[in-house]
Amino acid sequence: MLGNYSSATEFYLVGFPGSEELHHILFATFFFFYLVTLMGNTVIIVIVCVDKRLQSPMYFFLGHLSALETLVTSIIVPVMLWGLLLPGMQTISLASCVAQLCLYHAVETTEFVLLGAMAVDCYVAVCNPLRYNIIMNRHTCNSVVIVSWLFGFLYQIWPVYAAYHLSYCKSNVVNSFSCDRGQVLKLSCNNTRFMEFILFLMASFVLLGSLIPTIVSYTYIISTILKIPSASGQRKAFSTCASHFTCMVIGYGSCLFLYMKPKQTQAAEYNRVVSLLLSVVTPFLNPFIFTLRNDKVIEALRDGGKRCCQLFRK
Repeated sequence: MLGNYSSATEFYLVGFPGSEELHHILFATFFFFYLVTLMGNTVIIVIVCVDKRLQSPMYFFLGHLSALETLVTSIIVPVMLWGLLLPGMQTISLASCVAQLCLYHAVETTEFVLLGAMAVDCYVAVCNPLRYNIIMNRHTCNSVVIVSWLFGFLYQIWPVYAAYHLSYCKSNVVNSFSCDRGQVLKLSCNNTRFMEFILFLMASFVLLGSLIPTIVSYTYIISTILKIPSASGQRKAFSTCASHFTCMVIGYGSCLFLYMKPKQTQAAEYNRVVSLLLSVVTPFLNPFIFTLRNDKVIEALRDGGKRCCQLFRK
């Protein structure tokens, strides 16, 4: 605990409870998840850039989504892994903690804006295929991506500034494996109710702002697919958006539980589980979600593997 008039300049991350043996098991598990996440998303980025068959808006957005997933997990997991190796609590400075919060929430915001754009892309592809190349041209796609990245980072300026200038005099022990915003706010001796309410409104704006066009887009998509007479045609049309839909359900579901609450300082165990889902499990699953049900990506991976084998034989 800190004195009444001193403010913390560094925090101690509690990490995960349990024995040293459990920590070693968790380290091996999360390290495996992290490596697979990095390799899977990197492979997707590379094949989208080099394979001519994947030079379309859907795969262009997918490449940026993979880059965002790589950033999300790289912001959180290395700190978490280092904490699992330490015998006690992990130390992190206030500046580093705020920087982690800024990067994590900026990338997450960018990701949800991009998911909303991908839903509109699916709508145009299924419901207006003859005008798809005209509407979703290179200029439009580049503009959408640039706006998504800029909005994500600019949107977090005020929360970062406000968090950095709070006084943390209740304690400097964060009950999480990373700088969780809710747990950090609990340590402030300032009245954070107004800030929590503003953060709730900001989270609601981002999530609902991208969820509403997604719901509208999928309403039209499903309506259009049901009008297709043949079952094979319906399956082909739905396969265009099935991967995005699965990713959207996981991402939006987790964030709705985590952020869209007026009370940001909810239970640490609840936060820990949902944060793991967002920063470890979802980035791990996305490469499989977007490749296993996509014939073009599988074909590009197969051809890429053959080329690599031929290079090694030479």
